[in-house]
Amino acid sequence: MRTEDSLPDVRDVLAAVATGLWRWDNARGVVTIDAEAARLLGLPEEAAVLPETVVRARFHPVDWNEINGVVSLALTENTLAEVRLRVMDGDGRVLRTVRSRSKPERIGPERRDVLLTGTLQEVSEPPAGSRAAVTGDWRRSREAFLLDAGRALAEARSTDEVLRVAAGLSMPGFSPDGLAVFGIEGGKLTVVGHHGQNSGDEEPFLDMTLETSYPAADVVRTGRAVYLSSPDEYRERYPLTWPLASRFDRQSWAFLPLVAGGRTIGAWMAAFAYRVYFTPDERSVLTTVARMLAQALSRAGDAESARELTDGLQRTMLPTLGPSIPGMSVAARYIPTGGGLQVGGDWYDMIPLPGAAHGEETGGTQRYAFVIGDVQGHDVRAAGLMGQLRIALRAYAAEGHRPDAVLARATRFLSGIMTSRIYGSSGGGNKGEDGALPVDEYAELRFATCLYIEADPSTGVLEVARAGHPDPVIRMPDGTVLLRPTTGGLPLGIDPDADYPITRIVLEPGETIMLCTDGLIETGGHDFATGFDRIRAIMERPGPPASDEAEQGRDAGTPDRDLLSGDGLEDLADRLVQAVHGPSSYHRPGPLVDRRDDDIAVLLMHRDLHATGGPVTAGRRTVVSIRQDEGRRISEARQQLRAVMHDWADEEQVDSAVLLLSELLTNVLVHTEGDGLLTAELLGPPDGSRCLRVEVSDPSDALPHKRAPGELASSGRGLVLLDLLADAWGVDPQGTGKCIWFEMAEHEPGSDGSAEDEVPELDEAALDRLAEAAENL
Repeated sequence: MRTEDSLPDVRDVLAAVATGLWRWDNARGVVTIDAEAARLLGLPEEAAVLPETVVRARFHPVDWNEINGVVSLALTENTLAEVRLRVMDGDGRVLRTVRSRSKPERIGPERRDVLLTGTLQEVSEPPAGSRAAVTGDWRRSREAFLLDAGRALAEARSTDEVLRVAAGLSMPGFSPDGLAVFGIEGGKLTVVGHHGQNSGDEEPFLDMTLETSYPAADVVRTGRAVYLSSPDEYRERYPLTWPLASRFDRQSWAFLPLVAGGRTIGAWMAAFAYRVYFTPDERSVLTTVARMLAQALSRAGDAESARELTDGLQRTMLPTLGPSIPGMSVAARYIPTGGGLQVGGDWYDMIPLPGAAHGEETGGTQRYAFVIGDVQGHDVRAAGLMGQLRIALRAYAAEGHRPDAVLARATRFLSGIMTSRIYGSSGGGNKGEDGALPVDEYAELRFATCLYIEADPSTGVLEVARAGHPDPVIRMPDGTVLLRPTTGGLPLGIDPDADYPITRIVLEPGETIMLCTDGLIETGGHDFATGFDRIRAIMERPGPPASDEAEQGRDAGTPDRDLLSGDGLEDLADRLVQAVHGPSSYHRPGPLVDRRDDDIAVLLMHRDLHATGGPVTAGRRTVVSIRQDEGRRISEARQQLRAVMHDWADEEQVDSAVLLLSELLTNVLVHTEGDGLLTAELLGPPDGSRCLRVEVSDPSDALPHKRAPGELASSGRGLVLLDLLADAWGVDPQGTGKCIWFEMAEHEPGSDGSAEDEVPELDEAALDRLAEAAENL
């Protein structure tokens, strides 16, 4: 072996085998060629850098269109891109056929552009009519195209989406520049959609009967495709309708049947600006696309029909909010579930009530009932039960029943529906010999949660009855958001004799109450706690103020601008729904998270800031009523006070206020026979100079007296604690009963806010025993 001989230069080798070099820079839009490549392209035999348009003009347009598909496949598979191209002269005659083998690579900052470097070599021209067989890459690119087209059409959910996908299909080697989809309606052709034509061009083809001498009508009648390779062939076969097609200046047409479920549902037209001979491979591609297109259109049509049915059903069952309410704004939203039939059992309602307030002379004040509920399930049956339950609730409310009576009748109504569903209208049977129901029929049982509020807009008094539903949320004028606990009963339909106590809430001017179904809270993988934190963050700032002065005025505790009146409430409703819809709302990512969205119903009520016509009081205020048999609700009252004081400077003061509140409420339930009413109010700007005032009222006339309890005594320290921990306190006799109150001034941690000596601490053991006794009660 002789090693002293060197290999010849690669350029000399390429020139010897008549192989040229070229480089196509997609980012710059230029093609660099050497002298041999220029000769093969029919250009002057010299190296040059040419615009892409000049080189493109030298290739057959069909072959040039094929390059994109071949390059895309090579990039995906990290292989060479091989394609055969016909070189044309200035008169459109084929000079020669060349083979290009190149290595594509992505370039640019976003890796979107392509740099193609490779060779050009002349090859023998294939026989006429066999263009599709000149390159092996054509079949591979066809398979890739069909896979991409099938995936895109399978993901299309509406007819418009299917048509957009069809219009964007770039077939390997031959791409139509005009598409049309024909449907059938009443024995006539209809144009479902078209691409590549101007709007209005379809009018001559509308209402064309199936007996018309037109290719699409023939395809629908016979179920066989029609291929027209030239205008002469079109004119010869369909002379009557040729004038309609001639104005589009097309050279070839393919009309294929759209068959779904063994039935021809229409026809698909693909028109070409250049001549296509429709080889067997090309017909195979067109036929496959037509089949996929027919399946996609059939699925989209069925889905649209189902959506139209379910949307119509939901719209007929969901109410409009009706006329405006003086002194109160109302907004509502309903979003169906994201999957399946997109229908569910959530609903809301607003019901004008007959007469005036119960037991009061209100001068004919109109009262309203606000209802929100959720029937178990996300199917048509859930929607049907929701409609029945909503009608029943409206009927009971129109009869003038109080909230507890309305829900008591509703649960009996739903229980009756479930019973008749299982046993049949005769009350007999599908029972077994032992009298038990078959196991599978228990699955038919459904329940519903519901929150019913009777509201007096003139006073802001809300009487709330709750059946297993999430508690309402209150937003105060300064942006503080808290969950308002209410006494509730079992969901509707579980126990026909269930009881639903009434909780009385006062909606102060400037406050907003939100009622929602669990879908708003838990959609996106949230539990109740994290979901409520998400909702609270949205409600705390409903929108930017009009100016810095408005912001300063609001921060200073003078809420003279109502951010949630009018469009502000509508904007808040929109942002609540938008925050929980979409991928960004998901709390826990990953494949194990249950991504089944629930339907959402939201009802917002805002009492106008100047609804009373009097001066506006700045600050936060909460009112909680506790009955004699509701000792467990003392803990809820403590939570409410902590929520009101959530931004208080000194945590020790917060603990002291909660301890005093617990003591006062416990005394009411232990030493009186009436109910306790808590009113907690926070006044002043949030700059460390606020004042907390807490009032606890009861119907007893007996006044408390300060005592000197012994070390082991378990009672008698209430007033002692007030003396030690409160800045001021007192007892105010009322017309019926009394009110015990205390006040605390906010100060920084570690300071008592005065120059006096520090007050000695109460014995720690005694405080522990007192707190334990209060908790037990």
